[in-house]
Amino acid sequence: MLRRARALAQSAYERLLERELSDAPSHVAVIQDGNRRYARKQGADKTEGHREGAETTEALLRWCEDLAVEEVTLYAFSTENFNRSEEELANIFDLVERKLRAFADADRVHDNEVRIRAIGETEMLPDRVQDAIDYAEAKTAAYDQLYLNIALAYGGRAELLGATRDIARSVQSGDLDPKSVDVDTIEQRLYEGPTRDVDLIVRTGGNERTSNFLPWHANGNEAAVYFCAPYWPEFRKIDFLRAIRTYQNRAASWRRTRARRALTLVRALGPETPQARRVLGRFKDTLTRQERQRVEEDVEPLAD
Repeated sequence: MLRRARALAQSAYERLLERELSDAPSHVAVIQDGNRRYARKQGADKTEGHREGAETTEALLRWCEDLAVEEVTLYAFSTENFNRSEEELANIFDLVERKLRAFADADRVHDNEVRIRAIGETEMLPDRVQDAIDYAEAKTAAYDQLYLNIALAYGGRAELLGATRDIARSVQSGDLDPKSVDVDTIEQRLYEGPTRDVDLIVRTGGNERTSNFLPWHANGNEAAVYFCAPYWPEFRKIDFLRAIRTYQNRAASWRRTRARRALTLVRALGPETPQARRVLGRFKDTLTRQERQRVEEDVEPLAD
């Protein structure tokens, strides 16, 4: 009886959260932490923790599809993970290979036009995993409704270091003018994967750090970050909805801050701040009633 009551209460709370959400992030990045600790807690083998974690990953993709998230990046295996035992690595690689092929053949993936791509130093992975990556990427290459990036043998510092070395070689060979190096130059040399900046990073397992994950795509966009205690196999839809609520609150705060800065500039400098006036026009609805009155009284007449 108590279990049923809890399930009903959780379902009602999920529906409430979904009604409160007005804007889902375009790109969600997830650090799936806690598979091994979950297995220890259950008195099970590490392999069981990874297997149940893979089931949570499948559920996450369904939630993202339901909420019209356009891109998901999963931190599946870092370069540091190569330090684990040979037995555990073999089990992880078997699971990754199996899941990549299963995803590539799943009707749901094709019905929802999900494009699968791997990012990272994939040449470090066993041949069978590389073959599975090639298979999944080829089977879904024509799709563009949901981008699923799987970070395998990935390290954010290594990615930036590789891009920097590539630029240095191009400058040294005379193929690139150092004065022309800009953001686009760097992005063209990053791993082929994310198509947009990250809006929200989610990390399970209780650790409050982003662990070298997508530093270029996340920090440049000032991504919202949601840390939560459940281990990855325990992560529920209600946790995901709370993460999205964190993103919404972060985005709303950012819009208010920009509007208030623009209001201050426009009131101080008048019509000499066209960019600030445009920002104010976009985000005026985030201001308090008193601040909106200032816009109407002090700012709008400047257009006359």
